[in-house]
Amino acid sequence: MKRRYNPYTLPPWLRTVRRVCRQFILPFCIFQGIRTIFLPTTFDVLFLAILIALAIAFHFEFI
Repeated sequence: MKRRYNPYTLPPWLRTVRRVCRQFILPFCIFQGIRTIFLPTTFDVLFLAILIALAIAFHFEFI
């Protein structure tokens, strides 16, 4: 049987880290998107894709 994910069972310090990451992920995505538009490199595009995936995961509470 699959256990359901409950963020309230996490330690308080980890919940704080999640809240801080959730706050800062969108500004990092915007900055990286602007940087990728002006100076696109392979690393920048991959890093932007990872940041967008993390932002979506935080938004839909997968993480």
